[in-house]
Amino acid sequence: MENAIRPTAIGKKNWLFFGSEEAGQRSAVIYTLIENCKRHGVEPYTYLKDVLERLPSTTNQEVGQLTPLNWKKARQQQVRLAA
Repeated sequence: MENAIRPTAIGKKNWLFFGSEEAGQRSAVIYTLIENCKRHGVEPYTYLKDVLERLPSTTNQEVGQLTPLNWKKARQQQVRLAA
């Protein structure tokens, strides 16, 4: 358990200085997405690259499909259909 929180504990001092409250909130969103990817066994770079490329053409109703868990399920389904 200690190893799981180590990156957060190490970076705590650095994260105090984001420049503004909005920047801190945006950083919190990015860190949350990355940690959710790790929790669900998704490679964060691959996930973020795909989602950021698809986001401009995604409707409000489709945004829920872009969470790391739903994204992983969709990718697994694509692999099964291709096989």
